Amino acid sequence: MDWFDGLLKPIMVVVAWIMVKFHALFSAIGLDPEGGAAWSLSIVGLVIVIRILLIPLFFRQIKASRGMQLLAPEMQAIQKKYKGKTDPASREAMSRETMALYREHGTNPFASCLPILLQSPIFFALFRVLIELPRIADGTYPPIGPMTPALAAQAEAATIFGAPLSGTFMQAGDNWHIRVVTVVLIIAMSATTFLTQRQLTMKNMPPAALQGPMAQQQKVLLYVLPLIFAFSGVNFPIGVLIYWTTTNLWSMGQQFYTIRRMPAPGSQAEIAMKERKARKAKSHGVVEEDAGAAPVIIEEKPRGQREQPKRKDRNKPRPVIDEIKDKPTVPGDSESDGPTPAPGAPTKPKK
Repeated sequence: MDWFDGLLKPIMVVVAWIMVKFHALFSAIGLDPEGGAAWSLSIVGLVIVIRILLIPLFFRQIKASRGMQLLAPEMQAIQKKYKGKTDPASREAMSRETMALYREHGTNPFASCLPILLQSPIFFALFRVLIELPRIADGTYPPIGPMTPALAAQAEAATIFGAPLSGTFMQAGDNWHIRVVTVVLIIAMSATTFLTQRQLTMKNMPPAALQGPMAQQQKVLLYVLPLIFAFSGVNFPIGVLIYWTTTNLWSMGQQFYTIRRMPAPGSQAEIAMKERKARKAKSHGVVEEDAGAAPVIIEEKPRGQREQPKRKDRNKPRPVIDEIKDKPTVPGDSESDGPTPAPGAPTKPKK
C-alpha cells in the first residue's frame, strides 16, 4: 500500500462498505451474488447515496453558477475600467472591487466547483477499490473494510456483457468485450457530461449572461470537458465508468427539476415556465388580468320566467277630441257656452 492509498483508505473503506451492503440487498431480493447485475447495481446504489448527501451542495452549485453568470456584465464593466492598467494599485483596486461584487451577490467562482471537488476523492477511492480487486482476491492486498477476499473474488468474476467490472480499455488484451463495453460507456459518459453542462449554461441563463469573456470560457469548457473524459476514460475501470455515467444522469435529472421549478430571472427556462402557467390558467378558465387595469365585472341577469308579450294598444290613451264629442252638453256650462272672457272685459248681458 503506497502513500496515496493510505491517504484514501478511510474513503475506500466507506465506498467498499456501501457497495457490499447494496450487494447483499440485491442478492437477498433474488439477483445472482456472483453476477454482474448485482455488483453493477451496487455501484449505482453508491451513486445514489453519495448524491443524496451532496444535495445541499448541489443547490449551492446551481446558485453560484447562476450568480456568476448574472454578474457577468458588471464584471465586464470592472475589467473595462481597469483595462490596460498594470500598476499594483490598479490591480489591487480591481481585485477589491471584484471581491466586493462577489459578496454583494453572495457567490464566488469556487462554490460552483464544490460538488465536483467533493466527489473527486470518492471517484479515486472507487477507482482504487476496483483496480485492487484481483490483489484482494489472491491475498496480496489487505482487505478494504468489509471487502474480504471472498467478496473481492466474486466482484472480480462478475461481468457485464462479458466484461469484468475491473477491466480497462488499455489492459483489455484479447478480450474484445472489455473494449466494446468501455467504448459504449465512454461515449455515454462524455455525452451526459456535455448535456449536463449545456442544460445548466444555455437554458438557465439570461441572454446578457451568455456574452462576454466568462461566457466564452463556459462555452469552451462545454466542449473541452467531454473530450477530456473521452481521452482519459480509456484508463478507467468499467465500474468507474458506470459510476460516472450514473452520476451524470442523476445530475441531469436534478438540474432539470431545479431549472423547471426555480429558473434564473430572464432565462429561457423562466419564459417557458411562464408559458406553461399561462396555458394551465387558460385551460382552467382563468384569465390573468394586468396589474394596472381595473377588473371588468359582468353582471348576469337572473334567469326566471319568461315575460309575456303585451299588446301595445291595450293601454293606449284615447284622443281628446273623441272625449269632447262624447261628453254631453249642459246649459250654463262654461265649456258649452263658448270661450271664457278674458279678465276685465265687458260681459254680455244674458237674455
